Amino acid sequence: MFKQILSKIPRKSSKSSENREHKSVSNASSNASSSVRKSDVGSNKSSSNQHNLGANGASSAGQNQGKKASKTVDSMMNGLMLSSYEALPSFRDVPTSERQSLFIRKLQMCCVLFDFHDPTKNLREKEVKRQTLLELVDYISSANGKFSENVMQEMIKMVSVNLFRSLAAQPRENKVIEAFDVEDEEPLMDASWPHLQIVYEFLLRFVASPETDAKLAKRYVDHSFVLKLLDLFDSEDPREREYLKTILHRIYGKFMVHRPYIRKAINNIFYQFIFETEKHNGIAELLEILGSIINGFALPLKEEHKLFLVRALIPLHRPRCLPMYHQQLSYCITQFVEKDCKLADSVIRGLLKYWPITNSSKEVMFLSELEEVLEATQLPEFQRCVVPLFRQIARCLNSSHFQVAERALFLWNNDHIENLIKQNCKVILPIVFPALEKNARNHWNQAVHSLTLNVRKIFSDLDPELFEECSLKFQEDESKEEEVKAKREATWKKLEEIAAGKAKTSEPVLVPLILPARSL
Repeated sequence: MFKQILSKIPRKSSKSSENREHKSVSNASSNASSSVRKSDVGSNKSSSNQHNLGANGASSAGQNQGKKASKTVDSMMNGLMLSSYEALPSFRDVPTSERQSLFIRKLQMCCVLFDFHDPTKNLREKEVKRQTLLELVDYISSANGKFSENVMQEMIKMVSVNLFRSLAAQPRENKVIEAFDVEDEEPLMDASWPHLQIVYEFLLRFVASPETDAKLAKRYVDHSFVLKLLDLFDSEDPREREYLKTILHRIYGKFMVHRPYIRKAINNIFYQFIFETEKHNGIAELLEILGSIINGFALPLKEEHKLFLVRALIPLHRPRCLPMYHQQLSYCITQFVEKDCKLADSVIRGLLKYWPITNSSKEVMFLSELEEVLEATQLPEFQRCVVPLFRQIARCLNSSHFQVAERALFLWNNDHIENLIKQNCKVILPIVFPALEKNARNHWNQAVHSLTLNVRKIFSDLDPELFEECSLKFQEDESKEEEVKAKREATWKKLEEIAAGKAKTSEPVLVPLILPARSL
């Protein structure tokens, strides 16, 4: 039959006609056409062809059709395959003994992919596949016996064919990410979601089903399968990422053998995101999974988990797109401190290391997270980092951005943090007093001014003598600053006079080097 068709084909064929059909459908049509000729969707030959499609994907199938003539044959036979893409009998219409065989045939039938970029193309066939996928979901949900190895293999094959693909190119890929404008962008929705959603639901039911034997299923839900699922987290479609989050969490819970590998793979995604790309759509979802995982860590924490905190989670504060996942990251960080309060010092110093300098909105986020961490911090860990911590808080108190100053002052509204501050008043007050005094005198925002007066009163009531000492020292420092400023102005005035006198003769102005005395 192939020879008869080939004899009618011209020797030359245009590339446009070869590529007119969607690659996935073209490849699938070549495989399915042989089974149509035998009138048996579940025949051995059809199963073999579908296996090739599932194992190698569309790109591998394309490589096997290197010659132009064979590609043209596929294109011509595509219509034959689609015209024969008919719904199989319902499970209710066949005896119980034949349902497993029918289930496998339906799985193989759903390995055919369609082009969703053209909404007018193959409407009948797309609907047939959608209905078949829904039947598969119902079947797997009502199963009352353990899935056999053969059935699992076919299920994972169908899932792999439909889900594992190269994600659509992102037109915003080369655009500089503005941290607070990202949420205003419309996400790209996958056109094939009508089928993808049901396949994801099928996979979720399979993983969650009590009829799925984890020891048997791990042969097919293996490291390669898990890694491909993780690759899909970079999808721009939030609906897909939500399904992936739920499924991966279920896999982590059911397949204990995969847990270290999943944590390591997520770790590698974070490393690449932090130190190479700073572009990934699924960081928030991955952190949400990790939040649940961290919550289940046994005590005492393993060294591996502590290293993950220091090397992966804390550096996640660095990327500019932090607002996209900060809520989930903050939860993970706080979970670690609640599990082991001795980690508070490392976490606080990590926050100080990545503290934003020019991004006020990001600074407000850091202050909010800092409050959550301090709530779980005990006195010994607090005392280890109190000096660098309150130097940074003092800078925030003096910020001209009222939200930063206001958020820093709100720390005194937290009872636990206020108690820590009171126990270390002799160290903290000398650090923050200048900032409080400057705010009380001339901060432009009335809310910040009022909050500053409240904090000053707390310190004044707590230790009046120390407060008075700090006040006197602040006045002395101000006087010294005024003297230095006056000397500097006098020096510049003298230079101007000398320069004016030498201007007529064009002589160079030589000024003796006078090093300013450093105040101890």
